[in-house]
Amino acid sequence: MKSRSRQDAIVRTLRRTGTTTIDALVQEVGASRSTILRDLSALRDEGYVIHAEQGRGGGLYLDPGSVQATPRLSVAEVFALIIGVASMRAARTLPFSSLADAGLAKIEKALPPDKLRDLRRLLDCLYVGPLAPQVDTSTLGEMDPALLPAFEASFLERLCLRFRYRDAKGVETERQVEPQAMLILPPLWYLVAWDPTRDDFRHFRMDRIRRPEIVEGASFRSKHVRFDDGVQPVRYA
Repeated sequence: MKSRSRQDAIVRTLRRTGTTTIDALVQEVGASRSTILRDLSALRDEGYVIHAEQGRGGGLYLDPGSVQATPRLSVAEVFALIIGVASMRAARTLPFSSLADAGLAKIEKALPPDKLRDLRRLLDCLYVGPLAPQVDTSTLGEMDPALLPAFEASFLERLCLRFRYRDAKGVETERQVEPQAMLILPPLWYLVAWDPTRDDFRHFRMDRIRRPEIVEGASFRSKHVRFDDGVQPVRYA
């Protein structure tokens, strides 16, 4: 069992049983005593408050109010938090924005260097601006949950994206495009991509995209996208 899986199993056991012992964890997790001790030390470093009481009737127990201080979020999860905050700010519906920014900055600092690098590359593709008042939002639908993982791979690895797209008239077609940017015009979200079949940029409303998938081996180069006045890149410290 890998260290992360072992440590997650230890936390689950402590929450489930209330009090346990090193020997019980050895049996539960299937690791040596020294390994369990190292895992407990790593968990304490992450912010878990794990008490150890000596003597008969003693053992290990997790403080009921204990939470993990160092987040183990994925790049996509942190990116989702940031674009959510950016969207609310653009719509002017974000209360306590300074606290939100401070919290996101702390999460970013906790990321390992490779994940932080990937996050910054994703942020370079994110833009936000106001929606023109004449745009119809009455048909706004739900976004496919597979979009964000697909975007992460496409933007980071520069791989083409294939999906089914339903236009404003309800006509559905299959598209294969080169994603260049994500544009948030609250409440609408768009994928800005180069469409080789049309030899031009296209804006695809994300709530109209279905079944996105990466096209393995179909790489592309980034292109400069020109946006209307008022559209700005999203920047965080």
